[in-house]
Formats: sequence, structure tokens, C-alpha cells
Amino acid sequence: MAAGSGPDPAAEAQPPPPIHHLPPDALHNVLLRLQLRDAVVCRPVSRLFHETLSPQLLALLPTLRLLLLRHPRPDGGGCLHAFDPARRTWLRLPFAHFLPYQSFSPVASSTSLLYLWVETSSSTSPLALPSTSSSASAASPAHPPKSLAVCNPFAGTYRLLPQLGSAWARHGTVLAGPGGTVLVLTELAALSYTPSGSGKWMKHPLSLPSKPRSPILASAAAAVFALCDVGTPWRSQWKLFSCPLAMLTGGWAPVERAAWGDVFEVLKRPRLLAGAGGRRVLMIGGLRSSFAMDAPCSTVLILRLDLATMEWDEAGRMPPNMYRCFTGLCEAASQGNAMPAAAAGGNNKVKVFGGDGKVWFAGKRVRGKLAMWEEDEMGSGGKWDWVDGVPGYGDGVYRGFVFDGGFTAIP
Repeated sequence: MAAGSGPDPAAEAQPPPPIHHLPPDALHNVLLRLQLRDAVVCRPVSRLFHETLSPQLLALLPTLRLLLLRHPRPDGGGCLHAFDPARRTWLRLPFAHFLPYQSFSPVASSTSLLYLWVETSSSTSPLALPSTSSSASAASPAHPPKSLAVCNPFAGTYRLLPQLGSAWARHGTVLAGPGGTVLVLTELAALSYTPSGSGKWMKHPLSLPSKPRSPILASAAAAVFALCDVGTPWRSQWKLFSCPLAMLTGGWAPVERAAWGDVFEVLKRPRLLAGAGGRRVLMIGGLRSSFAMDAPCSTVLILRLDLATMEWDEAGRMPPNMYRCFTGLCEAASQGNAMPAAAAGGNNKVKVFGGDGKVWFAGKRVRGKLAMWEEDEMGSGGKWDWVDGVPGYGDGVYRGFVFDGGFTAIP
């Protein structure tokens, strides 16, 4: 038969692969043994796999826990880098095949859902809702209009939330909760959005003494926690505040106990992260060598607040050899140079990020790798380790958060 005249009869006569003869229940049993990442890769292999590995079946698989890196620049290049702690491998999550925006920045996540600021034009954004005067500069060339989008990168679907002013994108902290609940917190107010509600952003004034620092959402307590500086311009003094999700207006109150003593005085530049399962609050910062205002830090300390007993304990302390790498001592020793002045003072900034009982640390003096701490449910000091091969940018300053990828929720 001449080339191009038709299909090869011999090829058409070949029997289908043996897997096609499996009963549907048996095929489901086999595919449900795959990890989510492998199951998603198998979907485009054949029509049988694509039809069998439906979103309903994939929703039965355990979610894939990842550390998602945030890009230091708005242009994400069509993909994001993520680290799989279970396999100790780096992944690339593509977005260009379903997200029609070239410039986007991930900011928060809930189970299966990822939230991003995307640059849009007025013609592609959803109908704008009544907003405050702070959004008047949304069309300014210096601050292009942005919308908050929710997507499922594994399912390849997305949806734009009601439009916000550019000031919320520049100054707001986004928190994602269960059921598609989204919060955007600034110094003076908070916005909340619930898909099952009015479909609009609801504004709540914040009755806090200062701008909330590193707010987190503790899922088990259904509450937001944040640190506020109640000190003076010359010396910071941190206090913990909380607010139930059901009382965002007028529900903020200090969280304090006489038994805590000076727990907030021992850390420099403290930051909050959610503990495992949302049942604990982690507070991470530099451990002061003394109570003097300019006292250097000796290491990084992780304190843990049990929300059931309201008691603090020490969850982890960065090993000295690891902390020296963040101060520049390791680099100086390897090059035979003198100790950097900043390192001698111990005041080098360490970027802290993560969530749900996992904490990562990045710094300018630690290039191409991250320090990682995993919370131990048994109450020990946790597990410290290095994560090598960090892709992306050479300055070493990374940021990110935990993302549980899966099919349990679709925008």
C-alpha cells in the first residue's frame, strides 16, 4: 500500500493492551494506588486513562504536599517551582496552558486551591464592585490593575474573584480558609469573601494597635492570629492577637496569660506560622543573647503555642553549624576571609516561611539551598535538614508557603 493511502490493516488488527481487559473495579483499584503526581502524569497517556482518572477518582487520592516558591518578581514565566518533601525533588508546575495571564504571583493556598494576584485589564476583570478611594489608582501605569484569582493547577482550572483596588494587592496579606473563604488584611481593615455568601467582598475595620504582622489562619480554632507591635519607636514589644472567623468585625482581642512571662521578649523579629493540623501556632525568630535592645542573636528559635492548653513550649532550635551559614561564617571560613562585621553582630535577617508544621529558612548568605524544619508530633525538637538544588534566583532570598495539591476542590 502506498504511503499515506490509509491506515495499516496489520496495525488495526493488533489486540488492545492487556490493561484494557481489566474489569473497571480492578482498574480503579490499580490506579488508586498511584500517588497524585503520577496519576496526573498518566491522564494524557491514553483515552482509557483519561476517562478512568476522572476528577472524581483523583479526589480520592491523598493530596500532594508541596513547598511552593514565590517569585521575587511579578512575572512568573508561565510556571512555578515547588519542592516535594516526601520525594526530596523539585517540580515545575505549569500555568500557561490554562491561565491567560503572563504576570502572576502566588500568595496563599487552601487544600487543592491556589490563590494568585494576576495583572488584568478592565476588559478582562470581573465586574468591579463598589470600592473605597484607595482603589482610585488601580488604572495607574505604575500600579497596573490586579485581580485575585483562585485556581487548581492540577485540574487546570481557574476563576477570578471580584475585583479589588490596587492598594489591596500592594499592601494586603491574603489568607485562605476552608470552603473557599478568603481574607485580605491591611493595617486598617480586612476584606472577607465567601463563595456561598453574597458574592461580594465584605469590609471589616481592624481594631488593632498596629499593623498585623505575619497573620495566620488556624483552621482547627477557626480563628486568625497575628502579632502587633505595642512598643515604642525605639524598641519593639510584641503582643499576640486573635479573632474568630465568625466575628471579623469587633472580634479582635489580645491573647495573653500571666504564666507566659516574657515569652515575646526573647525573640527578635518574630513571625507566626501555622502548626501541624492548625492545632498549634508556631512563633519563629532570632534568639536574643540578652534583653539589651541591640543584643545579637545566637540562633533561630521556634516556640509553639498549643491552642488546646494555651501553653508555650520550645519546639525547635536551629543547630549552631546551620545558623553559622546564615551569618556568613561558613562562607568566610571556606574562602579564608575574615569574619563579616554583620555576622559578628548576629543580626543577619533570615526569611521564614512555610505552614502546617513545616518551616523553611532562606538568607542572602545561603545560596542555592534552604534550611528545613519539620514539626514532630511526639513533642521532641523536630527534624532539621538542608534542601539543596533550589532553582530560580541566585540572590538566595526565597519565599514560599505550603500547598496541598489535589482534586478535592475545583474553582
